[in-house]
Amino acid sequence: MISVGIAGGIGSGKSMVSNILEAMGYPVYNADLEARTIVDTNNEVIEQIKSLFGIGIYIEGKLDRAKVSMLVFNDKNLLQSLNSIVHPAVAHHFNAWKQTNANVKIAFKEAAILFESGAYKQVDMVVAVVAPQKLRIDRVCQRDGVTPEHVIQRMANQLSDEELVAKSNFVLVNDGIRLLLPQVTELVSKILKGIN
Repeated sequence: MISVGIAGGIGSGKSMVSNILEAMGYPVYNADLEARTIVDTNNEVIEQIKSLFGIGIYIEGKLDRAKVSMLVFNDKNLLQSLNSIVHPAVAHHFNAWKQTNANVKIAFKEAAILFESGAYKQVDMVVAVVAPQKLRIDRVCQRDGVTPEHVIQRMANQLSDEELVAKSNFVLVNDGIRLLLPQVTELVSKILKGIN
């Protein structure tokens, strides 16, 4: 099996790429969604998070994400401590997921911070999904009902498109002009050619 990371900043269109790949029949591991489940269900992770933030950080068995975001937003050390709990748990879960999908030719892993978290080490190659900054800001404001300033602050914690492209094996451009489907189809055929 070839494992391929899907990386891209907020609002770039990673999920759209993942949806196309899933529609084509390829398994996609969504690291952000799995992390949300892990922090609410993995007892070891829950205990570590409680010892970091206090037991009140869980409300009715669910992590208070809004409170966590507020606490780590301006505290890089606290964010790093949280990441040192969550990222290894997600990495372990992804390895198990790869085992259950070992019979497929290509499996994908979508992650907002693939390089920043070190998760790129778990995949054989990386696809960067890029889009113009203004378009990304507009998409996220519309999707999440947040201000442009909020999106820009979140972007500041992620790699720039230039850095992302430099570190990746393939690039998909989601600028609203070039169609994504032909780009994804071409990507898959290139990967398959490399395998065969």
